[in-house]
Amino acid sequence: MTRDGAGVDPGGGMDHLLSPTRLGGLTLHNRIVLPPMTTRLSGPDGHVSQREAAFLGARARGGAGLVVVGPFAASTSLQGADGLLRIDDDRFQPGVAGLVTALHGAGARVGAQVTAGQGRLAGPGTEPVSASRVTTPDGRRCRALRGEEIEGLVAEVAAAARRLVDVGVDLLDIDARAGGLVDQFLTPLWNERTDAWGGDLPRRAALLVALVVAVRAAVPGTPVSVRLTLDQHLSGGRELDTSIEIARLLAGAGVDLVAAEEGAAELPYLVAPDYHQPAGAHLAAAARLRAEVGIPVLVAGATTVQQADEAIAAGRVDLVGLGRALVADPDLPAKLAARRGRARPCVRGNSCLDAVRSGRALRCAVNPLAGAETALAVRPVARPGHVVVVGGGPAGLEAARVAAQRGHVVDLYEAKPWLGGVLARAAGPGFRPELLDLVAWYRGELAEAGVTVHLERTVRMGSRVLATAGSVVLATGARPVRPDITGLDRPEVLDVLDVHGAALGSRVVMIGGGTSGADAAFELAALGHRVTVVEAGDEIAPGAPATSRAALLAGLAQREVPVLTGTLVHAVDAAGVHAIGPDGRVTLPADSVVLAVGVLPSRELAAGGVLEDPRVHLVGDCSTPGTLGNAIGEGFAAGLAL
Repeated sequence: MTRDGAGVDPGGGMDHLLSPTRLGGLTLHNRIVLPPMTTRLSGPDGHVSQREAAFLGARARGGAGLVVVGPFAASTSLQGADGLLRIDDDRFQPGVAGLVTALHGAGARVGAQVTAGQGRLAGPGTEPVSASRVTTPDGRRCRALRGEEIEGLVAEVAAAARRLVDVGVDLLDIDARAGGLVDQFLTPLWNERTDAWGGDLPRRAALLVALVVAVRAAVPGTPVSVRLTLDQHLSGGRELDTSIEIARLLAGAGVDLVAAEEGAAELPYLVAPDYHQPAGAHLAAAARLRAEVGIPVLVAGATTVQQADEAIAAGRVDLVGLGRALVADPDLPAKLAARRGRARPCVRGNSCLDAVRSGRALRCAVNPLAGAETALAVRPVARPGHVVVVGGGPAGLEAARVAAQRGHVVDLYEAKPWLGGVLARAAGPGFRPELLDLVAWYRGELAEAGVTVHLERTVRMGSRVLATAGSVVLATGARPVRPDITGLDRPEVLDVLDVHGAALGSRVVMIGGGTSGADAAFELAALGHRVTVVEAGDEIAPGAPATSRAALLAGLAQREVPVLTGTLVHAVDAAGVHAIGPDGRVTLPADSVVLAVGVLPSRELAAGGVLEDPRVHLVGDCSTPGTLGNAIGEGFAAGLAL
């Protein structure tokens, strides 16, 4: 099977993933779920906004069987609801009612996640509370909740559930995940109580069980699920065996579904596995819970549609949460059902999560429309023209795609014999294959839109191609920086983008610890090379999204890759790499030396007043080197502006 959109062969079947199923009395037309996700698309008051409704509506129209909205703050009596939707008062019901009606009209069933709060994870300015007097990640001391406060929270969650079901919500999901307040009660790291709410496992689980019982009583007949972290991967934290026992208690309390995940707030890259982890990272644990407890299970954790279809066919899980995949392409389920077309793949860079966690609205590196559905649209042009795009990297590909979809006649010129630019060179056989999927998706999109692609065609200043175009998009990318280091012309020295396919020796020195250099070191170490990273600055990969950077640093540490910061290389010779660092001079023996010290805009076509030409648009790295999201976003904007 060739790699395609989301790793999906549109001619192949996904019959098990697309089959209907029942949860209690609720019928879903397929097994694909949009899980709850904080988007920061709604206003600070917690009401549903038009932006949030448009974002969710696109995923419902795209064919997701169940759209779970939220998390909704069920209570603000103890802590605020920063970034969350609210349902702690009747005044929030009309907005939710309108949203539910719209999602039902789009063909989806609607779930809603309710949360009792973040406890010790509450932000600055809010009193941190928890099961016990433990500390917050930023060193503040929590106040232990009193028994009457816990009982009050249970009542507030039940009231919130009632409000949601009264406006048409089909399923209630209870948040017990990733270090939130309920998770804190479940875990000995944070629950040191000796009363009815702490001690042995049944008492640590008493709050969660009480929430399930109260919600079921408040909304009889409505399916109830629990989003549960199975393995926190923390020293002293909760492991899978314990979570399986919790799931048995939940099954006894009448829960209809467990939405399984792994990780913790301290390890966010395990909660939402980025490209440094394998796809389907949560599948084995979810399958074991399903086998041992028998309760229906939903798995997320970057599970691919192929993995999900196979797991559902084998009875290992029942549903799959495709959160980031549906952010990248809301029409993924419909495309699978039609067995045609390509799904735009999520590349698992986690820029979406990084935005939300830093207080900004959700965005997507590969889908500029995500979260901007009310502000942006690709509409036909009144007067189609001829557009020439120079450069087949991500910015050029996106500009060509959008311009052609709007009705322009588009010619794309690429000097290399392949499309993709840096994407095609940054991905290896076992590392970041999603980037190759993205290039394949663009190839299909350009072919369908009628873009004429000219490979191995170098466009130069004064070319007739440029002179006769109605509009020109320059997307010529960037070129590697060649620092003043003696010996860079030696045969063992190569650029970081030439690593794949090169015959590298056992000992590799990576000169440069930016994101590209650190990622290449991660990949080479995984392949068995002995890698040392040398970085002139104080830290490595400082520009990477926070979750991906944490995963990268953890992976380098696990593979015992030495990282020398504050170290400047001045020569390469037969003895190795010579540098000066905090402890003086050092020589690093090397069989291969990889250069990754950054790039400069490639602007050979932007000289001689070209940029003053109103027909010309400069996008991507040839404008300002940046991230994949920056490049695609600029290409998208250029396509809309033509």
